[in-house]
Amino acid sequence: MKAIVTATVFVLFWFTCVSDGKRNVLVLLGDDVGFQFGCYGNQKIRSPHVDALAKRSLLFKNGFTSVSSCSPSRSVVLTGLPVHQNGQYGLAHDVHHFQSFDEVQSLPLILASHGIRTGLIGKKHVKPDTVYKFEVEVTEEEYSINQVGRNITFMKEHVRDFLEASRNDTRPFMLYIGIHDIHRCDTGGKLGDFCEKFGDGTSPGTGVIPDWKPEVYTPEDVEVPYFLPDTPATRQDLANMYKTYSRFDQGVGLFLRELENAGFADDTLVLFTSDNGIPFPLAKTNLYDPGQGEPFMISSPYQRDTWGKTTELMASTMDILPTILDWFQIQYPKYSLNGQAVQLTGKSLLKALAPNPGPAFDLVFSSHVFHEVTMYYPMRVIRTMGMKLIHNLNYRAPYPMATDLYLNPTFLDILNRTESGETLPWITTLDKYYFRDEWQLFNLTSDPYEQMNMADAPEYHDVITSMQTTLNAWLVETDDTWRCLPAGELEGNTCYPLYNGGKKGMGRNK
Repeated sequence: MKAIVTATVFVLFWFTCVSDGKRNVLVLLGDDVGFQFGCYGNQKIRSPHVDALAKRSLLFKNGFTSVSSCSPSRSVVLTGLPVHQNGQYGLAHDVHHFQSFDEVQSLPLILASHGIRTGLIGKKHVKPDTVYKFEVEVTEEEYSINQVGRNITFMKEHVRDFLEASRNDTRPFMLYIGIHDIHRCDTGGKLGDFCEKFGDGTSPGTGVIPDWKPEVYTPEDVEVPYFLPDTPATRQDLANMYKTYSRFDQGVGLFLRELENAGFADDTLVLFTSDNGIPFPLAKTNLYDPGQGEPFMISSPYQRDTWGKTTELMASTMDILPTILDWFQIQYPKYSLNGQAVQLTGKSLLKALAPNPGPAFDLVFSSHVFHEVTMYYPMRVIRTMGMKLIHNLNYRAPYPMATDLYLNPTFLDILNRTESGETLPWITTLDKYYFRDEWQLFNLTSDPYEQMNMADAPEYHDVITSMQTTLNAWLVETDDTWRCLPAGELEGNTCYPLYNGGKKGMGRNK
């Protein structure tokens, strides 16, 4: 079967102005980072370093994660495969035993086999190490996650060490920096809900991060996103989060300065995005736009005419691996998983830097299975510029709450207000948040906040049928074990209905 988004044969794409020297890559991956940057229109936050990166990048107004959960999302970044295909179904905690299949060919393995030096500094959070092995690793497996992911001075020093070693190495490099901000901290701890006191130099017993000059915000200073209730609890929660954005932003500035000081700024492709949306209701773990949408930038030193520009083209974290392979002119390896040949369905974002990028940028897919092991809520999503279709496979169960999404001031305030019958200025209700229809179809042009489900509307019959067909074809191509659920049983490559002659599931014969 032909690929839905890109050709099944990986087509290399090259710019006309190619450097004679090394071509390197820097990936900056945030943790639960949303759109709270000046370059994305937030008028209340101060983010000079990310905004400066935007001025030397092509900024995607339509960037998306392939799955709104930490380990699964990172596995997609590093494999180019959706989680239902690569096997990293949920968070990579030892007790859960979620990890990718041993045969998966990840980005660091592919690059190493082609003589490219690889490094990971910061949060890793994927397993097994045999699949996700970098040549140089400075991660939570060796250090405290706060030190390696939030202490931007500590991280800067290791970035400098990696780049200095690369100056004396004939090989190109790919450096992946996993920043742990804006992820929430241990609830009720002395470091604050977002670890905003960690290293701020003013909170007793929390240490000092020399390179961080904290920006402090009051509840009146923040911009409340449309998907959150505008309450004192939410505003204080956001103010705490904004403070960690200053650490994140200044870290980005430090790392880019190290790249420049090492002499690599003129031959390094920079990719900037996050694993999922901010850790608030309707965002993180959800595949509504606040959870699926991500900041996304690509900066090519050889396409400076694209710097400072924005694009409506759609980018996905599933596109990062194809982009990096394209940059290094490496073919994706031929191999199989569970008896089926593996093919990339993402596309190279280098094409977005060209005048006529083609139709591959007009839709994206997402696939979610678990967050924690007790949080089973598989979803499959197809999103175009104007429409989104969500298939909730476990729709009969209440939507599960990730721990950091439950034990936080914003959600606890929602719970208390709902219980007491107080006014709750929220775009939804607790019952609607927990209980969702199997199919959710949103017209994003007339309903950008995804409030009106048109799945059963007669006038959208042809639209939903077409989107279901396209989504199902992608699920078949990526060998989704869940593709027949909830109304069918997968046997071989065939979906059989649970009720003889009754409603069929999505899946169809190959």
